[in-house]
Amino acid sequence: MIQVIPSIAIRQNKVVKMRKGDISSEKIYDENPLDLAKRFEDHGIEVVHLVDLDGAERGSPKNYQVVETIAGHTNLKVDFTGGISTDGDVGKAFESGAAYITASSVAVAHPEIFSQWIISYGREKMTLGADVTDIKSKIVAYRGWQKKSEIHLFDHLQYFHDRGLKYAKCTDISRDGVLEGPAFEFYQELIDKFPDLKILASGGVRGVDDIKRLNDMGIFAVIFGKSYYEGLLNLKDLKSFLIKS
Repeated sequence: MIQVIPSIAIRQNKVVKMRKGDISSEKIYDENPLDLAKRFEDHGIEVVHLVDLDGAERGSPKNYQVVETIAGHTNLKVDFTGGISTDGDVGKAFESGAAYITASSVAVAHPEIFSQWIISYGREKMTLGADVTDIKSKIVAYRGWQKKSEIHLFDHLQYFHDRGLKYAKCTDISRDGVLEGPAFEFYQELIDKFPDLKILASGGVRGVDDIKRLNDMGIFAVIFGKSYYEGLLNLKDLKSFLIKS
């Protein structure tokens, strides 16, 4: 059964969402991160994807206090991402209560460091964030999606898969925040190419039918955000995905 993971993106202490990673399109939601987290927990959700947008842009995390608050006042497991670049960043994130780390930019700039993290902290705790602006070219974007690398997604995934990677979050940035549906063909390609990887799909989810289709494809987890904040996805609709076997 696919795991459903809500996303909470933080910038300047506010819950926000953008379209296609474009800062100028940012929309602020009148939500408190802890209240949101408690609401998710009350509906049976177990993991939340916490995005430190301030950290992603400056290259080092800033919102550790949000991790501490959610981890300290709920039983949710926090998957923390945004600017994690050093061993110190990782250590502080775990000390703050994060259960998992998703890292992107460091894997592009210093792949040997992220490879070492997989070994040092364990493959169950490390997720590679590997996002693309264009699913045809499949060139990996990083630094809060503001920069494009010269690395092909498949080469990127293969490099870390060879070094023990188990989890990869892959976003079609062109669909993020626009509510046009996930890039299903893109995710099918990933499953076919890397059947041993646990893929977390992110971007474009409109509602429960999209999640059902990703589940039927064999996607490990789906990260959703705007569809919930805009009222298109009701947490009660996720009940069938939250029943423990």
